[in-house]
Amino acid sequence: MALLYSILFSLLNFGSSDLPNMEYLPVADSTNVEIVDFEGLKPIFEDHSDQVYVINFWATWCKPCVEELPYFEEIHKEYKNQEVKVILVSLDFPKQIKSKLIPFLEKHQLKSDVIVLDDPNSNFWINEVDPSWSGAIPATIVYKADKRQFFEKNFISFEELNNIIKSYLN
Repeated sequence: MALLYSILFSLLNFGSSDLPNMEYLPVADSTNVEIVDFEGLKPIFEDHSDQVYVINFWATWCKPCVEELPYFEEIHKEYKNQEVKVILVSLDFPKQIKSKLIPFLEKHQLKSDVIVLDDPNSNFWINEVDPSWSGAIPATIVYKADKRQFFEKNFISFEELNNIIKSYLN
């Protein structure tokens, strides 16, 4: 599956140079979508503070990903005044950011931080995210300092995801 995703991502990534020469694309509610390569994303995985990170890899074309997004949004809402940060890392194809991703974000009024990972070298960064990751999405990392869990699955309820988050707060 990782090989298939890598090939598909690499083939469809040819249009990334068509994006504006900027790091952010505006979304209607004044939220910005940051576009980074893996080097730009990597610092998120290296924070050793008391912040709990919930990092979800997803795409608008992935039905299980879209189905679980409300749970991540609820986590964002539930813990917004605590040391919990939800980051949605979109793997949407670069040529579809303006035509599919941004309209999707506007329609669903997502409040969590959204970062677009635009890096065709998926064979490298998939392993860097987690050596056990096949590359399939959805995939989620929850971590705080040196405690880290990786989930290559879709969550079936808010409670399932929330119980994991709670284990980092106690």
